[in-house]
Amino acid sequence: MNCIFCAIATGGAAGHRVLDDETAVAFLDARPLFPGHVLVVPKRHAETLTDLPAEEVGPFFTRVQRVAGAVERGMGAAGSFVAANNRVSQSVPHFHVHVVPRNRKDGLRGFFWPRTRYASEEEAAQVAARVRRALTEEGRAGG
Repeated sequence: MNCIFCAIATGGAAGHRVLDDETAVAFLDARPLFPGHVLVVPKRHAETLTDLPAEEVGPFFTRVQRVAGAVERGMGAAGSFVAANNRVSQSVPHFHVHVVPRNRKDGLRGFFWPRTRYASEEEAAQVAARVRRALTEEGRAGG
């Protein structure tokens, strides 16, 4: 496997690390939205959030939480934007969470894509039902 995030996690590639433990590695994004933009990655390779074993999700997100607080304090930011892509728009196929320092009037406008509304309450109810059904099927499959 030729994964740049695995290489950074194992020390085989350079990265400006801010956290490194048995669960996760966090390092500055090479192309930051703002200074202090950090990527938090699981130490062990998992391509997507759904590939991360359930028992590792909590410990991993505890690290994300710590990094978000550190980014805000360290950069003197009013808050942070914390987000992850899952396959689509995932530039590196190793699960990672972006932690971006934010301040009012910093130039970012909410989400980075156009937002819409459901055409009706009925459409929203149908979409919710599809997701609930998928959750029920997952539970029956033992996932």
